[in-house]
Amino acid sequence: MKITIDRAALLKPLAHVQSVVERRNTIPILANVLLQAKEGRVSLTATDMDMDVVESVACSVEQPGSATVPALTLYEIARKLQDGSEVELTVAGDSGRMAIRAGRSNFSLPTLPVEEFPALSGDELTTNFVLSAADAKTLIDRTRFAISTEETRYYLNGIYLHETQANGMAVLRAVATDGHRLARVQMPLPEGASGMPSVIVPRKAVTEIRKLIDETDGDVQIGLSENKLRFAFADTVMTTKLIDGTFPDYERVIPAGNDKIMRVDCGSFKKAVDRVATISTEKSRSVKLAVTNGTLTLSANSPDNAQATEEMDVEYGAASMEIGFNSRYLLDIADQVDDGGKAVFQMADAASPTIVTDEADDGALYVLMPMRV
Repeated sequence: MKITIDRAALLKPLAHVQSVVERRNTIPILANVLLQAKEGRVSLTATDMDMDVVESVACSVEQPGSATVPALTLYEIARKLQDGSEVELTVAGDSGRMAIRAGRSNFSLPTLPVEEFPALSGDELTTNFVLSAADAKTLIDRTRFAISTEETRYYLNGIYLHETQANGMAVLRAVATDGHRLARVQMPLPEGASGMPSVIVPRKAVTEIRKLIDETDGDVQIGLSENKLRFAFADTVMTTKLIDGTFPDYERVIPAGNDKIMRVDCGSFKKAVDRVATISTEKSRSVKLAVTNGTLTLSANSPDNAQATEEMDVEYGAASMEIGFNSRYLLDIADQVDDGGKAVFQMADAASPTIVTDEADDGALYVLMPMRV
């Protein structure tokens, strides 16, 4: 194999694929990136056995072929080469090494046999549909903060993506919960998604997909089966295994009778919560909300007797009440509402879950469990 490629053109796909590589793996080939060069393009593939990313880029192919080399090392070399340099990658016969030349810089990396590189089996993806980059971002950004990191409840370690009905209309819904808060966002069901399997997309795949979406303005092609999901962009395809588990019946934790309604300017609310939470302990991070008539009082105490209170105007006409929340969770949810918009809190009492929605967006709903403060 022998190719010549612009340093920037090589660096971009390497940045994507090397982040998939498992740093602490015990199988040497999983630390490598597979390069396959032919017909004026080189494709780069990395996998951790649960997920793989394949990205192709134009280059000058002098001699077609393939090789695997350490992904992180190749990425670091490309990152540190001079801007604008032409990079020559050569594997001669069965030397077992790749020569990398750029200007007066020369490197030699060990290779491993291409035959050892694992491939995710290409299951038949029975459901195929298209999402705009903006819609894909919305589904991920408004739910991923609530993904559980508790490995024992592995079925909560991802985003639950499924088809359901809302107000007599078919919708695509994404849900995440860690038991303390729940995020649910929905949008009209895309064409082709009808009858899709309900799936749980793992946290690592969500993170990698989100990075890739940031670099595209076009559409995202999605392919689904019972145990695999594929995201395809212009020159990049990411395939991931899905979490094999049953997502809990989240509808049961969404309260129906919360009749105490508070509307608050979200930008001002976030800043006030952040200020008051400065003195709450790192462990509990608790903040108390006391609301009466049109005034909300936020307060926090610390074990060493520090105190903070702040008042702000809100729209509220129900009976006075006090309720405590984890300030970090409160801010995570408030971050989903535009700073200029209003967050709507639907509360019942100090011990019951609270619903938070964005007044301007009926597609998203959040549930937050209270704390005793």
